[in-house]
Amino acid sequence: MPTERIAILVDGSNLYHYLRELKLTGLAEFDYKAFALFLARGRTVTSSTYYIGKVRSHGDTKGEELRRWQQRLVAHLQNSDWQVEFGHMLEHNGVFQEKGVDVHIAVDLLTGAYEDCYDTAVLVSSDTDLIPAVLAVRGKKKQVEYIGFAHRPSFGLMKNVDLTTTLRREDLAGFLKKCP
Repeated sequence: MPTERIAILVDGSNLYHYLRELKLTGLAEFDYKAFALFLARGRTVTSSTYYIGKVRSHGDTKGEELRRWQQRLVAHLQNSDWQVEFGHMLEHNGVFQEKGVDVHIAVDLLTGAYEDCYDTAVLVSSDTDLIPAVLAVRGKKKQVEYIGFAHRPSFGLMKNVDLTTTLRREDLAGFLKKCP
């Protein structure tokens, strides 16, 4: 019997901020390869994609530091067999906001469903803006598994997916080299 095919789609900013809320350290050393295997649970991974807003430096020290950190992260992800897709980072009144990432995730969810690239989309994001895309994917007889965080799950996504897995601090700590 053929193995179920999954596509893993991770909202990078979402994952990063939830890991920080859990006070996990060593985020630059997160083991993405092991994380994908954990999410797969014996299923065949057709793609693992990490979505993030692209940091651009404007000549300032902090911007340069963030850009270098992101370049290291992207290299780390690519060395772990992950694809990286970029949105944009826009500044408004000194606050940076990610733009285009959710749309990119939604398009990839839909494209993958329509092109029969997966049986189940494993979505690591708590953004309820993705619900219309999730419903369209399910309308194509594909399943959507929501991976959320136990300390702050998205009840909107939980109501609209086929399967929910919520991760606790101890589930995630094993993917980090340095964890208190």
